[in-house]
Amino acid sequence: MSAAEIHARRWKILGVLSLSLIIIGVDTTILNIALPTLQDEFHASASTLQWMVDSYLLVFSGLLLVFGTLGDRYGRKLALQAGVSIFGLASLCAAFAGSAGAVIAVRAVMGIGAALIMPATLSIIANVFSGEERGKAIGIWAALAAIGIGLGPLAGGLLLEWFAWWSVFFLNVPVAAVVLLLGTRFVPESRDPQPGASDLPGALLSTAGFGLLVYAIIEAPRHGWLSGLTLTSLAAAAVLLAAFVWWEHRTAEPMIDLGFFRNLRFSVGTAAVSAAFFALMGGIFALTQYLQFAHGYSTIQAGGLMTPMALGLMVGGPSSTMAAARFGAARVVAAGLAGLAMLLALTLFWSRDTSGPVLLAWFFFLTLAMGWVMAPATDAVVGAVPAAKSGIASATNTVARMVAGALGVAVIGSLVSSIYSNDVQQSLVALPAPARSAAQDSVGAASAIAAHLPADAGSALLEAAGDAFTRAMGIGLVVAAAVAAVTAVAVGHFLPGREGERPDWLWQSSPR
Repeated sequence: MSAAEIHARRWKILGVLSLSLIIIGVDTTILNIALPTLQDEFHASASTLQWMVDSYLLVFSGLLLVFGTLGDRYGRKLALQAGVSIFGLASLCAAFAGSAGAVIAVRAVMGIGAALIMPATLSIIANVFSGEERGKAIGIWAALAAIGIGLGPLAGGLLLEWFAWWSVFFLNVPVAAVVLLLGTRFVPESRDPQPGASDLPGALLSTAGFGLLVYAIIEAPRHGWLSGLTLTSLAAAAVLLAAFVWWEHRTAEPMIDLGFFRNLRFSVGTAAVSAAFFALMGGIFALTQYLQFAHGYSTIQAGGLMTPMALGLMVGGPSSTMAAARFGAARVVAAGLAGLAMLLALTLFWSRDTSGPVLLAWFFFLTLAMGWVMAPATDAVVGAVPAAKSGIASATNTVARMVAGALGVAVIGSLVSSIYSNDVQQSLVALPAPARSAAQDSVGAASAIAAHLPADAGSALLEAAGDAFTRAMGIGLVVAAAVAAVTAVAVGHFLPGREGERPDWLWQSSPR
């Protein structure tokens, strides 16, 4: 395909790339809305639910950098098509998953496919578009990809209303088939003329280190935060991650070019995206359980309440690009993070029966704030490196946000679980020991037990568990809000507006 043909088809190419990310976005939120159903289906514990989310995120983040390098070396279109194929086939195999462990395994394989898809899309955009068009393309890419994130809960609610739990995975299959056909027709092949070597030791050290870290955090509520297993796992994770950093400095062909982080646009932009994903992934993990277990909504009602997420992301992405051109990237990204922090902190004042209109508005503004972070911060990251290195740069950025998302689920999920368990304990004294232990482990188990109790006792248990979980969720999301707020201050002070500029300090006049 000639350069002239690629230029003429650039917007069609962008459409195919955005569609390929819809399946990733759908899968992220559609699984969260299905967690209560999966808990009932497999009698899963709170930590098992966290692993259903984090197995995907950990494999995704662990392989991203290696696959970004492979895409640069052997072809980004090839990587994209292979990733979509793996993702679609793994989704198809979900129907044969007969246990919680099998679901976790299917999610891990889907993470392999996603790790091939994600870096290929941004690196192809960076090579097809240039100048101001690249920023617009990334904004459109972010907005269209967000459709999947926002519509995932509603689609999941509709499917779970009429079909079995595995139907939420089947939704990926036709989308994957369409992407394969359109990708063959429109997406051009591109490679890095001087690709780096695959850094297998770096990949193993980083994946093992982050895996142990997430394991320690997820299992801490069950084993104890100061137990020997938890402390040993945290110490081992720290050693592995330190060894990873040492190796990346030592090897001639590192998986992560740590020199990227000396560029403020790259490092601060990556930090902004990571903080936003830490808050979003941890928040959604808790919120879907709040809506269905504490509030008592059905899957379709919960999905409907989360639908404004799609509109918020679609509005936030393009509007942030225009706002960044007028006010500077630092102000826009900092405003998005500040808005995210404020909205997360508001959940501290929610009750078990917070009204539907409040929830609808909250989900819209939450993802509107996310949109103001994602597009300009991602553009800053991708624009901070040469186009030939866009694959590994975009993979580094995505690894950071996926690891942050996994840590968000682990940290916020475990914090909420610990607080809930301590809070609800006094309300369970009348239950038999096995039921008391299960109800104390998770709000989902408490809900299932309440269904088998006499009406008055069941209602009292639902009320106590719902109130305890709502309070625990509010405290957990305040932690996420604090992370977003601190990062907002850092962005306002240190993120340059454009390459080569000084940081766009919040109190300086806007760029003209």
